Amino acid sequence: MRVTSKAHYALRALLDLANHEPSRCAVSLAAIAERQDISLSYLEQLFAGLRRDGLVVGFRGPRGGYRLGGRPEDISVAQITAAVSENMDTTRCQGEGNCQHGAICLTHHLWEALNEHIRGYLQGITLADVMARVTESDGSSRSGQEERIEAVEQLQGSVSAFREQTESN
Repeated sequence: MRVTSKAHYALRALLDLANHEPSRCAVSLAAIAERQDISLSYLEQLFAGLRRDGLVVGFRGPRGGYRLGGRPEDISVAQITAAVSENMDTTRCQGEGNCQHGAICLTHHLWEALNEHIRGYLQGITLADVMARVTESDGSSRSGQEERIEAVEQLQGSVSAFREQTESN
């Protein structure tokens, strides 16, 4: 299992929106793209899925842009990854159970259990949690945006480390 750039960038973009949510103004994709150093065209593709799943709401016009489709406390990391079509599956058979010549392999149930743990973990973390984790743990003079990016990277590192540990066993 690997967390791809879709999940990384979608989470960063929604954290950016959440950071600007108190202003109650729509945020343009161009502004997010510039602040997060993400290609505008790639961001447009990601926002299509995020909009489809109701995680963001688009506004047209000169002051158009996007706002969160809900409160940061109600949007989970799992919802974000699902909206951008990220399949967070650790099995080789994509959960089909045909891992070894059409039958379940000896380790299938182990990887399925890991999938459930990852889904539960990501479902239990909201945008607000990621934002709060940064502000509670770091009192430096860095910007809130930089702190949030670091928190997301730490979270992704934890998932990768967990995966590597289970693969070595």
